[in-house]
Amino acid sequence: MAKKGLSLFERYLSIWVALCIIAGVLIGQYIPSIPKFLSRMEYAHVSIPVAVLIWLMIYPMMLKIDFSSVKKIGQKPKGLIVTWVTNWLIKPFTMYLIAYFFLKIVFKAYIPENLSTEYLAGAVLLGAAPCTAMVFVWSYLTNGDPAYTLVQVATNDLIILFAFTPIVAFLLGVSNVRVPYDTLILSTILFVVIPLTFGYFTRKRVIESKGIDYFENVFLKKFDNITIIGLLLTLVIIFSFQGEIIVNNPFHILLIAVPLTIQTFLIFFIAYGWAKAWKLPHDIAAPAAMVGASNFFELAVAVAISLFGLKSGAALATVVGVLTEVPIMLTLVRIANATRGYFEAHK
Repeated sequence: MAKKGLSLFERYLSIWVALCIIAGVLIGQYIPSIPKFLSRMEYAHVSIPVAVLIWLMIYPMMLKIDFSSVKKIGQKPKGLIVTWVTNWLIKPFTMYLIAYFFLKIVFKAYIPENLSTEYLAGAVLLGAAPCTAMVFVWSYLTNGDPAYTLVQVATNDLIILFAFTPIVAFLLGVSNVRVPYDTLILSTILFVVIPLTFGYFTRKRVIESKGIDYFENVFLKKFDNITIIGLLLTLVIIFSFQGEIIVNNPFHILLIAVPLTIQTFLIFFIAYGWAKAWKLPHDIAAPAAMVGASNFFELAVAVAISLFGLKSGAALATVVGVLTEVPIMLTLVRIANATRGYFEAHK
């Protein structure tokens, strides 16, 4: 069941990411001229090559969002309330607390203070960016209501425009990290507003001219390989700058993964349990839990790079989020499917 609907890339995402880690580290160690050259191509602390690659990843995802589905928002409000409250009033703050506890206290003897602060910042960025793309896959694998999932994702994308920046700024401020608001706002505009706008108008134009069937079955598929290439090249670039940190502290990847993993399971069970208590049907409950558990890691990686740089621990922490997400989410898919019977009475 876990393999249903997953492409080769999506099914083995963790393996591709691991290979990118190896390739990036080798480039950074043995061909340092490449990351040195790329480091010169920046504007307002934003890496131009990485920005282009991230646009290639995010734009196809934004094409999938049908914002006309927001009109259906009032029909079944409980599932949306679970999604919104979990994603924006619970998840960012539990991520901060869990990451702080492990990175600053439990693993204090293993991580230098400056690096632990950067890792914490990366975790916060992940916690404040709920998933907007892969959640469609998780919803499908749990037989979620596709129309309702669209509403959940569409409203989350609208909320992220206004909530992401202040939440991240507040939590990073608590961590004594000075946040340049201009860079954070610029990152949100670059990696959310612009691709969201282009995605909306592209979707509208293509559907009007050739129909929804062509759009979903032909047009969207043209971007599959582009998204894959964009993600993998971005990871290679990031890890070419992270090579020294990884070689000197390979254990840090495992340490970062611990709070991220705990957070993912916690948020899933909070949303899933809440949905059960509210007697929501399984096809709404499962996607609601999946949205909160998974992350918009493309945005988190982009903002981490913009705020702290390609060589930062924050960028590394967000990429560890990519590395761990698919195997954890597939486990949660299995849990959701195995517990479907508990929701049968709510149909």
